[in-house]
Amino acid sequence: MPPTTPFSAPAFSRRTLLAGSAAALGVLLVGCTSSDSGTPTVTPQQADELAGQVTVQESLVAAFRAAAAADPALGAAVADLAAQAQQQLDRLKAAAPGPRSPAGSASSSGTASSSGTAPPAAPEARAWLRGQVAATADSHATACQAQTGPRAALLGSIAAGLRGQDQRLA
Repeated sequence: MPPTTPFSAPAFSRRTLLAGSAAALGVLLVGCTSSDSGTPTVTPQQADELAGQVTVQESLVAAFRAAAAADPALGAAVADLAAQAQQQLDRLKAAAPGPRSPAGSASSSGTASSSGTAPPAAPEARAWLRGQVAATADSHATACQAQTGPRAALLGSIAAGLRGQDQRLA
């Protein structure tokens, strides 16, 4: 009788087994993913609410301009915050489905604010602007709850950024 070995080595190495397992996992993951883009459908109500938030942000951009006109020193001190508010507006407009607000509307002219009143003179302009920023942050945070996916994340991110601006204006 020929001698037998208790264990015979497989025909492939551990590296081959590991590479094969990784390839199988990759195929499995590709097979489990959906061809859908993953972007939730926007309901008409969500679209309207997001368009409303564009208007709210336009009012904040206008408030920064109005506060800068009322108190030039404040305007210079918060120029970076005003630029951030404009960038946030641009992102909201890009995310909002449907028609965009017309350029040159009353809310983007720099004369209106979210409260509809002009800012007070120099010493009180900062507190007035801080109130505008806080109100806009509250509005975006509330609207965030009615949105889904990237739109909710965008509104939440903008609201958080505005909270930081509010603290900086304190």
